[in-house]
Amino acid sequence: MLLRPLRDTAEDAETVTRIVAAAVRPHEPYRPHAGALPPGTGTGTGTATGTYDDPYEPPDPFAAYDPPPPADRLRETARHLVRTDPLGGGWLAQTADGRPVGVAQSAKREGTWTLALLAVVPEARGGGVGTALLGRAAEYGRGCLRGVLCCPQQPAAVRVCRRAGLALHPAMRLRGGVDKARLAAPDGAVVRGGAAQRDLLDSVDRGLRGGAHRADHDLLLRHHTLLVTDDLAGSGYCYLGADGTVELLAATSRRLATRLLTAALLAVPDGTPAHVPYLTADQQWALDVGLAAGLDAVAAGFVGLRGMRPPAPYVPSRVLG
Repeated sequence: MLLRPLRDTAEDAETVTRIVAAAVRPHEPYRPHAGALPPGTGTGTGTATGTYDDPYEPPDPFAAYDPPPPADRLRETARHLVRTDPLGGGWLAQTADGRPVGVAQSAKREGTWTLALLAVVPEARGGGVGTALLGRAAEYGRGCLRGVLCCPQQPAAVRVCRRAGLALHPAMRLRGGVDKARLAAPDGAVVRGGAAQRDLLDSVDRGLRGGAHRADHDLLLRHHTLLVTDDLAGSGYCYLGADGTVELLAATSRRLATRLLTAALLAVPDGTPAHVPYLTADQQWALDVGLAAGLDAVAAGFVGLRGMRPPAPYVPSRVLG
């Protein structure tokens, strides 16, 4: 196996997209191999969870409960991370004959490190590819005092996060249709934001996670609606996707965070389910807003942290921390 740095090329971005497409699959129920079943069972007629004649495939360790981003978004994010972290942030694993089998991308933002992506194609798992990629990503973040990432609820993903030296904090997610009639109006002004608010966004970031997202805001602005609140009580912002997902929310107080999340849920298009992922126990304010809006709360994944307590009020970006 060979490891080489990712390049800022269309070819490498497409390679990342193909690896993620092969690695990230919807979670499948347990399907034992037919030979492991008692005689007289597993006739191949199938059940609600699939046919027993199919060989057992363990759940993908990095499978999300939701589909991965569109291919064009993956390509754009891959190239963005190569540009912001060109010297050790991204690595591609290849076989001796040059076939890509794994990828890792990490980022450093003012002393805060995050593992944005780690994916290995199914046929290459168990051969040390993921360990080697994680080693390079962790080495890149060695000088950072803090680390933050979102960890899916799969055993292998949990092992990866612990190997990277992160403490795991169980998280919940909110999802469902928004009953807007049950939500009170925000208690203050929330406006559409843009690039002109970059200083405000970076300042809120530094206060919560120790490092600003900086250029990541440019990427987020291209694909999300930015909601901003700023008054004498403090500041905050929220990125809302067209699919109803709160991608990132940060504020200087729970009151302002509640205001922003309320405004975001009210802005979700009718008929589109809302999704607020990776809420640690410190985000009870978000749970209160979501339950008031009729969303369901379920346990889903972990937030991995190093050198810091869970930032609050804060909803991390699934990729950018």
